[in-house]
Amino acid sequence: MNDREEFTAGLMKALPSLRAFAISLSGRAERADDLVQDTLMRAWANADSFQPGTNLNAWLFTILRNLFHSEYRKRRREVQDEDGAYASRLSVQASQDAHLDVQDFRLALESLPPDQREALLLVGASGFSYEEAAEICQCAVGTIKSRVNRARTKLAEILSIEGPEDLSADSRSRSVTAQSEI
Repeated sequence: MNDREEFTAGLMKALPSLRAFAISLSGRAERADDLVQDTLMRAWANADSFQPGTNLNAWLFTILRNLFHSEYRKRRREVQDEDGAYASRLSVQASQDAHLDVQDFRLALESLPPDQREALLLVGASGFSYEEAAEICQCAVGTIKSRVNRARTKLAEILSIEGPEDLSADSRSRSVTAQSEI
């Protein structure tokens, strides 16, 4: 297999992880798909600058991250909710606790400073090591560790999580987790 074929295969293999990271950053699947597509187009256009033998995933995640931040800065100056997306979310929520828990977590995650959220998503959700996350974010490993720790602490504070017992919403779930600890 030549370098171009390996590069293409690497792009295809990275798609699910890129999409998951893009969804985590943007909060919307449609926006995430656009980010991934833009990332792949930019990667393909700059394939000659990629050095075979280095970490393709880190390179792709860096491209995606930079695209997201560039668009975020641009969108900050735009008028919000032109397409009514925010207004459409103002509705009566479903009564399922799990759905509400996920929504609460998502809002808490979105409330984190971008650098902490990004570090937590890279290390916690995407499975990158601290070293790989530091390379993607172009900062020191200690900085990534600090950001992840602060993000975890802030999420626990926002969600009022003091211990494992706070992670299960109903009495049935609590009884199951209590039995599993015995």
